Amino acid sequence: MRLSFMKMHANGDDFVVVDLRKHAVPLSSEFIRLLGDRNRGIGFNQIAVLSSCSDATAKVDFWNADGTPLDTCGSATRGVSWKIMQETGKKQIILRTNRGLLTCVRETESIISVDMGEPVLDWKGIPLSMPVDTLRLPLPGSPAACGMGNPHCTFFVEDLQLIDVETSGRKTETDMLFPKKTNVHFVQVIDPENIRLRIWERGGGIPLGSGSCCCGAVVNGIRRGFLSNRVLVQCDGGKVLVEWDKKGKVFLSGEVSPSYEGTWFGNPF
Repeated sequence: MRLSFMKMHANGDDFVVVDLRKHAVPLSSEFIRLLGDRNRGIGFNQIAVLSSCSDATAKVDFWNADGTPLDTCGSATRGVSWKIMQETGKKQIILRTNRGLLTCVRETESIISVDMGEPVLDWKGIPLSMPVDTLRLPLPGSPAACGMGNPHCTFFVEDLQLIDVETSGRKTETDMLFPKKTNVHFVQVIDPENIRLRIWERGGGIPLGSGSCCCGAVVNGIRRGFLSNRVLVQCDGGKVLVEWDKKGKVFLSGEVSPSYEGTWFGNPF
């Protein structure tokens, strides 16, 4: 099977874009796991697959490297937008995802701003396995939870250097409170407009960054009264800007960069 792709990253959060708008090819979870293997495949945190769409520039579906689907990916959404804008010369496009229609705007040559939709704050929508206060979950450390098309759990800590992200993240990801598992954030508040963030990503481990996790962490920080409506998030790989007015959509802005283009020759199962 020949499959053309573009490898990209957003501050080191790497992903692959596959454009199937002209040639629809079903991609199985097994095949996506093979592509995501960093030793035998291409390697990525997420893959974004474009298909044709009547009410938007394109429809985008996302998967983690382990083959599990997800409804949103802030980094890959920006990457898809960059790719299409390079091809068309447009500075604004609309993409359809499982989160709905998302408006994407080119701010500079490499910075893309994305409408990430409204956060989900009720326990059923996130989803959680029982009715609890999503602002303070009944877990050690009293984290907050929200949904951004995928579930997010945010711990606020005094010193990130003291946190074992892998051990704590893995344990929280699979807690019975999260029937679909969860992304886990550890946030150190520098001031109301700046945070330091480290991430344990559902199905992916520790990434250098994650657009949706940055959004989820800021939403939860604003809800807890720690943050202003406009926050610069410093991840391991770089910075992004997240804006939320406490009642509407979340906006994510940050750099994306192409790494290389290639063609996969292999067995699609």
